[in-house]
Amino acid sequence: MHMADALLSPAVGTAMWGVTAGAIALSSRKVSRVLDDRKIPLMGVMGAFVFAVQMINFAIPGTGSSGHLGGGLLLAILLGPHAAFLTMASVLIVQALFFADGGLLALGCNVFNLGIFPCFIAYPYIYRRLIGRNLLARWRIILAAVIAAVVGLQLGSFAVVLQTVLSGVAGLTLPAFSLLMQPIHLAIGLVEGLATATVVIFMSAARPDILDGMQSEADRQSRSMRGLIMALLAVTIMVGGFLTWFASTNPDGLEWALHKAGVGELQSTSNVHQSLEAVQEKAAPLPDYDLPDGAGSKIGKSVSGLVGSGLVLLVAGGLVLLLRYRRRSCS
Repeated sequence: MHMADALLSPAVGTAMWGVTAGAIALSSRKVSRVLDDRKIPLMGVMGAFVFAVQMINFAIPGTGSSGHLGGGLLLAILLGPHAAFLTMASVLIVQALFFADGGLLALGCNVFNLGIFPCFIAYPYIYRRLIGRNLLARWRIILAAVIAAVVGLQLGSFAVVLQTVLSGVAGLTLPAFSLLMQPIHLAIGLVEGLATATVVIFMSAARPDILDGMQSEADRQSRSMRGLIMALLAVTIMVGGFLTWFASTNPDGLEWALHKAGVGELQSTSNVHQSLEAVQEKAAPLPDYDLPDGAGSKIGKSVSGLVGSGLVLLVAGGLVLLLRYRRRSCS
């Protein structure tokens, strides 16, 4: 669901940059005040994990399309909505700058679509309400995760439709594009919900104290996160360094919907588009998650998975450390 610059007009792209920048600023202020210090490394490692799993596209049977996990809902369950949003923004920024995945003009849209809906709508208003007070009941976790993931992804995919149609670049109508986008992302949302529930059930069994809303003061003071962090790092290395070899090569849901709608490769003559494209080409050392001239090699995938995961870990963890330092220096 990563949008390319060619789908957006400069006006829509710039407006979404402004909205997203405001959301990042508000989330940063909230995180600097309330985030548990123990979760600073967890925030970085979970960002690295989400980056790695986003590289694994899974085929959607009978469609010729594929999808990948977004991860926003999982991050919100484990970190809380504001920290999750900042983590998702870190993932998408690294993807755009280092791997040319999603355009620079579209970065505001991508952060908004993949971050706002799961973190600030699906998680607090659907997942938490369906879970109720029993945060560890497995059937409730599965039900809440599936419904919340589907709703979050449906809202995000419809936002892509609106942003594309408002831009008027692709010549698509709202009904035609939404009738292609919504069903394919329904299937992706079901998979994401089940995958999210699986991880949350594992976490709730191993370390229920890290779930958002379940940390007691005794937990904060007595329970080390070191074992969990090491385990997550090991899984991230395995996913990013090896499992990415088996990702589906089918077009993702957005690319599939554009193709079915008869939209070919979009070429923009706008100076804004051309300038940002030139910047991205120079900035991205591993475009399309591969070595330069790697032709889709397994080594290129592994290097991209490991390097990208490491960068997200540094960006997300470093951001929170910076926020903490600023707060303490001002107090």
